[in-house]
Amino acid sequence: MALRVDIGWHSERGARAGNEDFAAAQRPQAHETGHGLVAAIADGVAAGGGGREAAQTTVMTVLQDYFGTPATWDTSVALDRLIGAQNAWLASANRRAGGGAMTTLTALVLRGHSYTLAHVGDTRAWLLREGRCEQLTTDHAFEHPDLRSRLTRAIGLEDHVRVDYLQGELQRGDVFLLTSDGVHGALGAMQLRQLAQRATEGEAQAASETLVRAALQAGSRDNASALVIRVLDLADARLEELIGGRQRPVPGRLKVGDTLDQYTVTAVVADTGLHRLYQARDNASRELVTIKTLHESRAGDPEERAMLAHEVWLGLRLAERSGGTGSGFVNVREPREPSAFYAVFDWHGGSTLEQALARKRAFSVEQVVQGGIAVARSLGRLHRQGVVHRDIKPGNLHLGDDGAWRVLDLGVAVSGQESAVERSLHAGTPSYMNPEQWEGEGGAAATPGSDLYALGVTLYQWLTGHLPYGEVEPYQLARYRRDPKPPSRLRPDVPIWLDHVVLRAVARDARQRFETAEEFVLALERGASRPIAAPGATPYFSRDPAGVWKAALVASVVLNGLLLFWLLFLPR
Repeated sequence: MALRVDIGWHSERGARAGNEDFAAAQRPQAHETGHGLVAAIADGVAAGGGGREAAQTTVMTVLQDYFGTPATWDTSVALDRLIGAQNAWLASANRRAGGGAMTTLTALVLRGHSYTLAHVGDTRAWLLREGRCEQLTTDHAFEHPDLRSRLTRAIGLEDHVRVDYLQGELQRGDVFLLTSDGVHGALGAMQLRQLAQRATEGEAQAASETLVRAALQAGSRDNASALVIRVLDLADARLEELIGGRQRPVPGRLKVGDTLDQYTVTAVVADTGLHRLYQARDNASRELVTIKTLHESRAGDPEERAMLAHEVWLGLRLAERSGGTGSGFVNVREPREPSAFYAVFDWHGGSTLEQALARKRAFSVEQVVQGGIAVARSLGRLHRQGVVHRDIKPGNLHLGDDGAWRVLDLGVAVSGQESAVERSLHAGTPSYMNPEQWEGEGGAAATPGSDLYALGVTLYQWLTGHLPYGEVEPYQLARYRRDPKPPSRLRPDVPIWLDHVVLRAVARDARQRFETAEEFVLALERGASRPIAAPGATPYFSRDPAGVWKAALVASVVLNGLLLFWLLFLPR
């Protein structure tokens, strides 16, 4: 479900020679709905000229660049980066030109079920809700009556700007007003509420025009601008809302024929002790879906609840970026008015790679290469969003009946939105974890390179039926004491170029591996036409750092034995 709003804005120069106000709003494209809507108003300061340009460039920078930030970023973080960069650029331009191009800024983002405000200067934001009009911002200006036009904060005033942020819950029917001081300086809160009430009863555009003209009639001597946004319908929930907004109970054990909201269970798919998976039918659309719930023994675990919500949120964000197709992942659905806490995914017939290998299904080399390309592309999309999967393995790669490979289980993925506790839970499967994660106390954190290493291990197993370093256990000390055999030694039809690709992907030395998913894809696509070089053999002492001490001990024992033999048995 997408956010629906009615937007109106109007601006007049009033008694001034020129209009230095600027306001605009930007709706998201179809693949950007997770970012929500962004709007801003700015009042340029004409100290030395350039106020209009400062206001316009600041508003347009925020609106245009906001949709280029990762969807996984918190809204306040994205705004802070953009506003800080614009302020630094404007302050630097002022120093070079010796001018005073500055501006106020009030920016509003409506995202999910919440709003975020960023504010600098004396433009204002107001919220009309249930007949009340609340001022959401505080002016950054001197309090003395004769100095109220003098700002204490402005974009471009200093090298660093301090921004006020406010976040709150969004409700259907809310009306937001962004006004310049030419409007609110002439109209009181009561007048604003009465005039803007038209936005709740009619069009936002008519309300913005009424506000501006009323301010000018009330004697405003400044530029007058108003931007009105009326919320008609809310978008899908965001992560923090999915985690704790409703605190719904976890469903109990379900059996075939049971109904959960609009879904009827048709099969019990899996019980891992942590989650339960069911196949179900949507009673409205008659489509099959997958329902994922927490096991009742984990119903009270807030971290597991947060991880399931995070998986849903990531799935929604990936679908937005790919135009709703999932693009290598399973689409997430949001149930209508759910009574319990669970996740719903599209159902795809087929099997995981792990199931296929267990049934001894034979894959040709070409099928393995094409599957590897598809999975690597999916990982590239994931990594570009700042997300690391952390558990790539045959059990999480699914080949659907439609012939498409999909990456499953984003439950342990990290995106920067999870807590430190969540990052430490269920962090991968030992045999597919890169060596750096085992080094030192606690090991290194998972990175995009960790996913690529795990894909390399998976390709090796896919081709040969074996793991490159054998089964790795968490308590095992000697994990990587030998370099893996080339896959062609175990499967003669594997070409040498593919040997090199796979061995590079699972190299003991991280510097020899692929740096990005795109590089991995390119190596698989080019194949024999542009083969890559084989990774060098890992030096023995790199594979076994304790080997130098073992060698020294052996040498010492031999020398001492020879010395003892000479002393006891050889004539002097």
